[in-house]
Amino acid sequence: MHNRKIAVIGLGYVGLPVAVHLGIKNKVLGFDINSKRVDELKKGKDSTLEVEEDLLQKTNVLYTCHLEEIKSADFFIVTVPTPVDDAKTPDLTPMIKASESVGKVLKKGDIVVYESTVYPGVCEDICMPILEKLSGLKGGVDFKIGYSPERINPGDKEHTFTKIKKVVSAQDKESLDIVANVYSSVVEAGIFKASSIKVAEAAKVIENTQRDINIALMNELALIFDKMGIDTQEVLEAASTKWNFLKFYPGLVGGHCIGVDPYYLTHKATLLGYHPQVILAGRKINDEVAKFIAEKTVKLMINQGHKIKNAKIAILGLTFKENCPDLRNSKVFDIITELSDFGVDVKIYDPWVNIDELDEKYKKIFTQFDKMEKLEGIILAVSHKNFKELSPKDYMNKINPGGVFIDIKGVYNKDLFGFFDGSYWRL
Repeated sequence: MHNRKIAVIGLGYVGLPVAVHLGIKNKVLGFDINSKRVDELKKGKDSTLEVEEDLLQKTNVLYTCHLEEIKSADFFIVTVPTPVDDAKTPDLTPMIKASESVGKVLKKGDIVVYESTVYPGVCEDICMPILEKLSGLKGGVDFKIGYSPERINPGDKEHTFTKIKKVVSAQDKESLDIVANVYSSVVEAGIFKASSIKVAEAAKVIENTQRDINIALMNELALIFDKMGIDTQEVLEAASTKWNFLKFYPGLVGGHCIGVDPYYLTHKATLLGYHPQVILAGRKINDEVAKFIAEKTVKLMINQGHKIKNAKIAILGLTFKENCPDLRNSKVFDIITELSDFGVDVKIYDPWVNIDELDEKYKKIFTQFDKMEKLEGIILAVSHKNFKELSPKDYMNKINPGGVFIDIKGVYNKDLFGFFDGSYWRL
């Protein structure tokens, strides 16, 4: 148990589950600069779909966008995003702004724990000096900081906040015990105490880097096997019969974690004079898969005798992964761009997406699936459960004779398309 008064800074995919679960046991202050987000949470709604409505009703969280309302807290959890810019350089602006906000209300004896994914050293070398400057206090003496990497998996209802082992770290044993006690009050999976903040920061950033590299290998294999005329899924099915074969699959790598986190590590490595080769090579491969899929689609259409300019292609699924509304860094948009550059008339649809969140150019081509017809092809880009409920015939009824069906994730057994007079392909 603990007696800390908690404030969670940032109420997105990571922060809201943290605030809600901690709020089941004790009152929690939830702060976000987005007043629209705060208003919807006050009404018991979560547009990210990460927290069920019944949990939102049960929890005791005061949602606010007014900084003065979190002054009474003495344990701050910062869960803001850490994106990269167009040059793939870490953008620490949200972390800096959040630290400035917390610094304005920081008091002696307070603890600030960061959950945002960063490279080793950010919390102590960048964030703590900001807290000191804004508060006039001395870090490690008047207040303490800690780091506990988030492991939220959007759309995953099995591996939730309380069921994932929590890594915690802090500046000293005293503050580490407090941080561990706060999280252990709700995390059922247990706590792992890292030896230092930098170790915890590094552990987080390599979790997704490792996954990124493994997927990159599968994507490169898919490119090679495609040139050989071999079905990659069948190769992996055969290889996975070996007990120690790692089951990774090719696909689009987007989102706020796997497609972003490696750049934090490579950025820091470069600053230290080391040029990371394997990590960046994996990133390059994964970032180019969307272009490959678009080009493959065009080649298949040409082989089927279709003209490319103004050909109607439907792309089903826009989010970065299945069964969640998260559009951040989705590589599906890269496919749309590539096909549009070829002159293709692209139509898009995703039942999980709030159309108001799309840019105007995408709103114009957003079309309900039941209104689509006479298509030259369909790209099933995201394996939402809504799409899996449809049969191959449901899709074929929308496609003109000799069309193409691109099943990126291999949702269907290709034998089910034996009756299709067009071309079925999967990554």
